[in-house]
Amino acid sequence: MNDPSDTSPPRHEPRPLLDLLVSLLIPSLILMKLSGEAHLGADGALVLALLFPLGWGGFELVRYRKFNFIALLGLVSVLLTGGIGLLKLSSQWLAVKEAAIPGLIGLAVLVSTRTRYPLIRTLLYNKNVLNVDKIHGILEQNQSEKQFEKSLQLATYLLSSTFFFSSAMNYALAKWIVVSPSGSEAFNAELGRMNLLSYPMIAIPSMVMTLAIFYYLWRTIHRLTGLKFEDVLANTAAEKAS
Repeated sequence: MNDPSDTSPPRHEPRPLLDLLVSLLIPSLILMKLSGEAHLGADGALVLALLFPLGWGGFELVRYRKFNFIALLGLVSVLLTGGIGLLKLSSQWLAVKEAAIPGLIGLAVLVSTRTRYPLIRTLLYNKNVLNVDKIHGILEQNQSEKQFEKSLQLATYLLSSTFFFSSAMNYALAKWIVVSPSGSEAFNAELGRMNLLSYPMIAIPSMVMTLAIFYYLWRTIHRLTGLKFEDVLANTAAEKAS
């Protein structure tokens, strides 16, 4: 039974398909299909499209009480896109905005290598993904911590390159597709088309690159510790402990 005095938020389970549907697919279809004067008009369709990712992000924040830096950047991105359309700014600003968000993340990843808390530890090498304590213990026994730190730094540089790739591709995609004046029906339709194409052209390649970095990290851990893949994963370790 649940403790009625327990005020902790419910556990958040990743729902990538639902996130994709609410934050990308539905807004894109609204912009492409409802921007005409016979429907909602350019401004009305843009406002409605913005409500979906903003409402979803707000729900997750209230429901699970968990701030996520990447999600916060996504919300800022949506607000900036809406502002460009509603204020009828030059479409050049859209290309700049599309490039700026992943570019800033890439810079943050690089700068973090000079701090005590490299971002790769937050994104990939963390206790939610890997059995960090066990890995660190064996690295200490084998006196291979420095070797691993060098590999971790290289992985950080590779991770930042995936964000710079996204930045360049976002800029190129925005310049190629969005050519109409902002705030117009054509601008909204082009914005919806750009959002749809950004997934197969940018998100999937970036995901493949990130998985390749994770594989490199795993091979390094295996080489230095001798651990098997199932022993490295955090969930597997927790299951064995229970």
